[in-house]
Amino acid sequence: MGHIRTDKSWHGIKQTTMVAAMDPDAAPVTVKLPAAWGQQAADALATILPHQSTIDLAAAAEAWIEPIAARGRTAGLEADISSGLHQLLAQRRGSPSANIWRNRAIGRPGFVFNLCAFLDEGFGFDLSGLGDAVRLAVTALTLAAPAEHRLSIGFTDLHLFLTRLGLVYDLQQARDLTVVLATYLGAQADIASATLVARAAAPGYPITVIKLPGTAPALPGLVEATLAAQGAAAAAGTRRHEALLGFTAEPALEALLGAETLNFAPALSPVTPEGQLSQWARQKLAAQGLSTEAALVQSLGGADLFAPPRLGAHAAMHDAISPLVAQMPARPAAPMLARQKVTRAMLPARRSGYTQKVSVGGHKLFLSTGEYTNGRLGEIFVALHKEGSAFRGLMDAFAIAVSIGLQHGVNLEDYVEAFTFTRFGPAGSVEGDPAVPAATSMLDYVFRNLAVNYLGQTNLAPAIIEAADTIGEGAAERTPLLPLDLPTPAPRERRKSFKLVS
Repeated sequence: MGHIRTDKSWHGIKQTTMVAAMDPDAAPVTVKLPAAWGQQAADALATILPHQSTIDLAAAAEAWIEPIAARGRTAGLEADISSGLHQLLAQRRGSPSANIWRNRAIGRPGFVFNLCAFLDEGFGFDLSGLGDAVRLAVTALTLAAPAEHRLSIGFTDLHLFLTRLGLVYDLQQARDLTVVLATYLGAQADIASATLVARAAAPGYPITVIKLPGTAPALPGLVEATLAAQGAAAAAGTRRHEALLGFTAEPALEALLGAETLNFAPALSPVTPEGQLSQWARQKLAAQGLSTEAALVQSLGGADLFAPPRLGAHAAMHDAISPLVAQMPARPAAPMLARQKVTRAMLPARRSGYTQKVSVGGHKLFLSTGEYTNGRLGEIFVALHKEGSAFRGLMDAFAIAVSIGLQHGVNLEDYVEAFTFTRFGPAGSVEGDPAVPAATSMLDYVFRNLAVNYLGQTNLAPAIIEAADTIGEGAAERTPLLPLDLPTPAPRERRKSFKLVS
């Protein structure tokens, strides 16, 4: 790549050239970017700027920043928009959405901020710097897409940010801090939007003040700065944009800024795809004063140093900030309950039981059982002689399901109650089993047999067989519902002959 004049914000930053691709099947792209940003950022830049064989990050930034700065100079804005946007990107503090990188004024423009880049170990959190960045972003997006009245100003890598502050993601204190921080971003965006309303043809949208949570967040001065920003925004009265806060669905932008987790999502694994400890895992160890070796020793001893957030923590965070943010990702699905561990009592390798051969309505059936050492029923097999393959397959699957249920503690009485008197063909008289003279179906026979042999139930109501082609002629329908004799024939009896009606 040739020499390209760049903004001074990039001076002193060591650059490197990498081969990147937006996906494994795409053509390789040569990318020049800061050496500390790594391969993930190079691949992200290739995704943001497709159809380019070579990309220089500083030059690519200049390609979208200079048109915005030129419009700002034409509009009479005094702020140094160009240098400010270059500095935000060079410090990995913020980046606009992909349509801005491509100089396309289409879609909802957005700007995402890396909260951790505003956090310094020695000087704390750069709250004023974040406010300046938000106002600059609103101005830049308005100049890039003046017809758009809905912006998406958001943040990323919240989990690492909370961890560096010593907060646990799934606790209420972390959610309260996030709400106040989002309110601060919204108030700063309101201020910038209000300064632009006089320059636009739109009448403006009213600015509302959001009530802050009662608990004090872990960032000193955040509540005071938020209240001051809200007061300044409320004094302006109206703003240019209908909506300002939102989360863009563009993971490449957040990867370019070095984020490990998208927007406000929790981190679920302490290990990166490259097999190394993630930044939030390292930060958590540092907060506990543990070295990597000490953490390994404790992990081998059974300690859970990187327990993921509880089920529903992501949804709780979503619900906390959704009233403030106009464009939100889909709410995380309700957490699935953990599967209860059920002990399955396996049968012995050699087991007792019996095989019963019968004929139900002229159709042969073989019923085999398997028992535990104490004689309790543990499995059944039902073999049919000349039935169709589909019917045999269903009967085999049914027998397996019943066997698994028996081995997991389902009572045989429940099966008997559920499946006796099931009525479908073949049915009829039973030959070969004196204990069961008739059955309304093969399943009815199976569970009548099991009830007699394993439950001692010899008093089951007899199976009453009805002709397959009759309607309303069954003996069950002729049985009175009250202790009175009903008229004969029964009310629903089919006519035995036709009557000619002229």
